[in-house]
Amino acid sequence: MKRKDSGFYLVREEILPEAIKKTIRVKEMLKSGEARTVNKAVLKANLSRSAYYKYKDYVFPFFEASRNKIIAINMLLSNKPGVLSSVLNTISADQGNVLTINQGIPQQGVANVAVTIETALLTIDLEALLDKLRMVEGVKRLEILGHGN
Repeated sequence: MKRKDSGFYLVREEILPEAIKKTIRVKEMLKSGEARTVNKAVLKANLSRSAYYKYKDYVFPFFEASRNKIIAINMLLSNKPGVLSSVLNTISADQGNVLTINQGIPQQGVANVAVTIETALLTIDLEALLDKLRMVEGVKRLEILGHGN
């Protein structure tokens, strides 16, 4: 039986060909405003326009691909009043929709918490939300368990 792949792969940046890396750089320059036009961005990145247009629709940051998805996050939280509430408030402040919360019984001053979030309405990208969650007082560890549609 033939396996049906999604066509998506997670690949470390250091093994990508230079044209792909430069395409990513051009997209970042355009998004950040560092360059206002494709012509200026490809010139800065030392990439041909044809290479940029060849690859631009096929490369994107991992967290950009997580848009309109359901993300499962596992956290280790301090067993202190308000920590989980702060985490949930941080998620909702940026329009993340919490779908499920599973919290284990606290042991040795910490509790394992798994949260699933719908990202369709997020007002910031997922990477920025995760950074905000890592900064919440009492969050000891945070990792993405997976994502789906």
